[in-house]
Amino acid sequence: MIVPPTTDEGEVILLNKPLTWTSFDAVNKLKKACKIKKIGHAGTLDPLATGLLILCTGKKTKEIDNYQGAEKEYTGQLVLGKTTPSIDLETAFDAEFPTAHITAEAMQAAATQLTGIIEQYPPIYSAVKMGGERLYKKARRGEVVEIKARTVTVTVFEINTAAFPQISFRIVCSKGTYIRSMVRDFGALLQSGAYMSALCRTRIGDFWLKDAEEIDDFINRKKMEV
Repeated sequence: MIVPPTTDEGEVILLNKPLTWTSFDAVNKLKKACKIKKIGHAGTLDPLATGLLILCTGKKTKEIDNYQGAEKEYTGQLVLGKTTPSIDLETAFDAEFPTAHITAEAMQAAATQLTGIIEQYPPIYSAVKMGGERLYKKARRGEVVEIKARTVTVTVFEINTAAFPQISFRIVCSKGTYIRSMVRDFGALLQSGAYMSALCRTRIGDFWLKDAEEIDDFINRKKMEV
């Protein structure tokens, strides 16, 4: 879907980012395939996340900050009892923890504790810059860095514990919230560990994943319009 369908003034493009692609992979793919001179994305998604990615072209790139600052919604799964350095499946498991003591009431209490205005530390494997370099580059070199906490707002943290120790969740949150950090902190509050096994961004502000296009479908449609 393109919102709105303009040409000279640029476009706001809604895409469903494929698994393992970086947000920049999507930008570069469209830039080359559709010969777009000016294009950028409004909010990074990790390679192992899927879902809504907003791209802006031409003069519409001036609106990127508005979309980046909008409320986001995610769905996904976390698994209790194991951890990885990246808090997802990008890196290998590094520790195991007990889960037999965890009750449904304790899990709900942990989710409630992580709702509202909270302080969280970004994952070491993240695109946050420190000293002009992305944290994930430092992490891959094994460097130890001191990360500052940030204040974020989590409006909704819903969990479904029916498939324990795999927990399905839906999170609505502000700009700058790291879902992997929430997964890490959720495990810690339960005196265990956790990693994220799946993540999908379903909404950015008023834009929904259901209205997004697959990248190849968008490219093929644009070529037919020429």
